[in-house]
Amino acid sequence: MTKLSKYEKETIINWNEAEDTASIYTFNADLKRRLAEFSRKYPQLCQLERSTTEGSVTYVMDKSRLSIRLVPPYSEERLAAAREYAKQHGFQVLRTDKESA
Repeated sequence: MTKLSKYEKETIINWNEAEDTASIYTFNADLKRRLAEFSRKYPQLCQLERSTTEGSVTYVMDKSRLSIRLVPPYSEERLAAAREYAKQHGFQVLRTDKESA
């Protein structure tokens, strides 16, 4: 067995309009942890369907419990406020590509 590259370690979320469940296939460690915790807490809504020796898991869950959050980019004012807060509180400010050019 060969080790999978990061490119091959994908997350796939499937559902259709006719069914009440969604299928989540992932290698992502944080998502696997969150799904395991959710399934322990709410076994009637989320169940582990399969796990592989390569490290992937597939969960099936009630699709009403799943949401996709789209996060808009920060405004320049919000970025400036975050940089100022970081400076005042001793955090290292990371340079963006725009700033380094």
